[in-house]
Amino acid sequence: MTATGGTMANSGTTANSGTGAPEASGEPSAPDTDASGGPAREVPDAEVRRHELAAFLRSRRERITPEQVGLVRGRRRRTPGLRREEVAQLSAVGVTWYTWLEQARDIQVSPQVLDSLARALLLDRSERSHLFSLSGAVDPAPGTQCPSITPALRQMLRRLEPFPACVQNSRYDILAYNRTYGRLLCDLDAVAPEDRNCLILSYTHQDWRESVVDLPAMHRLMTAKFRAAMAGHLAEPSWKALLGRLEAASPEFREVWARHEVVGQGGPTKHFRNARVGLLHLDHTDFWLGPSAGPRMVTYVPADERTRERLERLLALAIGETGD
Repeated sequence: MTATGGTMANSGTTANSGTGAPEASGEPSAPDTDASGGPAREVPDAEVRRHELAAFLRSRRERITPEQVGLVRGRRRRTPGLRREEVAQLSAVGVTWYTWLEQARDIQVSPQVLDSLARALLLDRSERSHLFSLSGAVDPAPGTQCPSITPALRQMLRRLEPFPACVQNSRYDILAYNRTYGRLLCDLDAVAPEDRNCLILSYTHQDWRESVVDLPAMHRLMTAKFRAAMAGHLAEPSWKALLGRLEAASPEFREVWARHEVVGQGGPTKHFRNARVGLLHLDHTDFWLGPSAGPRMVTYVPADERTRERLERLLALAIGETGD
């Protein structure tokens, strides 16, 4: 396998060096007749998709500079954008496997690998959707619209201001939120939709982490709830992708996850230290919008008058920044 992978990588390089010929366009050949003069075969839809996917990956790879992903540009670099091995490294996949993908080979691609490729290639939401569509896979990221988030529910979230409120699912994806919640723990508007997940943020986002008064206790509770909820979703790509991402991104998560803890509900009062308005004491309540495994509206009501005043200030700051 190693020899085969090396041969393919070298042949791909040769096609682009010495002769000055560009890479293949990725379009499947469709002549009117075949080599024997007979009618050309009809190209299967799956093959067309593979070639489209290969061309799309090449085009995205070639537009990214090494500096954009934290790599050092060598003096003799001739490849436009990233090299195949660099994309493979950033995505944590094999070079041979990724080469096959760009050569439109008939191989299986998991949603988890597609998620890694989308992040490595800095795809926006539309490009990410196109990637999964070409691959015939379901996107595990929470960037898609949830049917539970109706205009009426968004209006209700706005009406609760200045009290922070959001809608989450059992995987801790933040599906919708009002302006006060958007500034409670970090500037949530500045976070990419696919990263708006309470577990991801609490383990990796510095502002979010600094806003939680007792971070270890929150981690213990959230991770235990996530483990309990995941028991009913072990085979689902979105859940496995989130678990894999957390394990790859945070040694702290790996340590907590390895304890296999199951803990009860936390106390109703949460304590946050907002960078703009100070310490907040909030009473937390969940309102389920459907079955217990589905979305829920999470609300935070001030536990004292000082917190109420600070929430009003926080909302005023949010309005001043967004203008709406």
